[in-house]
This record gives sequence, C-alpha cells and structure tokens, in this order.
Amino acid sequence: MSLWESLILLLAAGFVGGAMNAAGGGGSFVTLPAMITAGVHPVVANASSSVALFPGSVASATAARRDLAPIAGASLRMLVAITAGGGLIGAALLVNTPSAVFGAVVPWLLLFATVTFAVGRSVGKALRSRLTLPAHTVLVSQFVLGVYGGYIGGAVGILMMATWSLLSTADLHELNPAKNLMVGAARAIAVLFFVATSSISWAATIPVLLAGVAGGWVGARGARRVSSSVLRTGIITVMAAITTAFFLNR
Repeated sequence: MSLWESLILLLAAGFVGGAMNAAGGGGSFVTLPAMITAGVHPVVANASSSVALFPGSVASATAARRDLAPIAGASLRMLVAITAGGGLIGAALLVNTPSAVFGAVVPWLLLFATVTFAVGRSVGKALRSRLTLPAHTVLVSQFVLGVYGGYIGGAVGILMMATWSLLSTADLHELNPAKNLMVGAARAIAVLFFVATSSISWAATIPVLLAGVAGGWVGARGARRVSSSVLRTGIITVMAAITTAFFLNR
C-alpha cells in the first residue's frame, strides 16, 4: 500500500473502531486488521491498536458518565481497580509473546468473543433461572477480562457485556456506559506499559488515535438512538465477518 492509502485506511479504521467501541464494543476488530494490512508487525499492531483506541474509550466514558451504574451489585471503583490490575498483567504477557504464537491465537480469541456475545444473554437468562452465582463472581470474571483486555483488547468490551449479561438483568444500553469505563481502565495501564517498553508504532497509532476520539464521541451519542436489538445485530455481523477473514488469511 502507498503512504496515502495506508493513512486513509488507518483514519477510517480509527473512526469506525472508536464508534463501535462506544456503541457496544469490537473496535479492535477493525483497527487491528487495518494496522496489520498497513504493514505493522502483529504484536506491535495489537499494542498500537490498544494505545490508539484508549483516548476514544475515555471520550466515550465521559460522554456517557451520567448513565454509569454498578454491575451486579459490585461498585464501579472496585471493578476499575481490578480491571486495571488485570490489564497490566495482560500487557506484560503480550510483549513477551512470540509473533507466531500471537498470530495463531488471535482468530480463536476473536471467534470466542463473537460466540460469547451472540449467545451470552440467552445463556445468562437460563443460568440465572437455575442457580445463584456467588457475589464475588463478577469481581473474579472482571479480573480475567482485564487480563484479556491488556493482552489482546479485541472485543474486550463485548466480552464484558456478554459476561455481565450472565450476572445481571440489565440490557445493552444500561451496561454500555460501565463497559466504556472498564475498557478505558484496562487500556490505561496497558498503554503506560506499552509506551514504557517502546512496543508501539507511532506512525500507525496517531492517525487511528485522532480518528478514534472523534468516532468514540459520535458513537457514544448515537448509541442512545439505536435499539438494543439493532445494535447487537450490527456488532455480531461485523465481528463474524472479521473473524472469518482472520481464519481465511491464516
């Protein structure tokens, strides 16, 4: 690709990725492939994608801050601390993962995220009708999600909402503001680690970052005007398409 083609691709991916993250999640499904297509090393592309989407996560969380609410009875402060701790561990794992291993794992992680989001609410409803999960379940699961968010980041917001749907009766719109905050927490500590260890490509990061902020603000505002069913269908469609593309290009 030429320099201008790469720039246009990265700007478009940043805007769409930022908007997707704000509306429901899955922005890395767009930005990670775009960076790899632009010639960035896969592990560096993943770290760069997390850095680039971080300001968009902050913008999204700020835009929807009035709608924040606890998740399954757990306070947001506790969840933020646990998520950030997991994010640091995940970031450390990423920079020490061989490129070949990372490339082999990514499609399967994306497939897992897609299936979990697609069936999470129905499975959660069935589980809640048959058993009562311990109060600390949401804290343990959030730590694991934080590690995942720091390691790959792709669809971590979607996985959060899918997991929360197992533990809470809240709908997609009610969970979305807290999701934006938690994704920001996971990425914040990972970003510091990636910058400190020089694990990112600034040439690819900056265009995605700038466009991602704009997309995140627009997505957070626009998500309120779209029904949960339409939002879910759109996210699942994009996730399935990009996951399929990853498997076909292995």
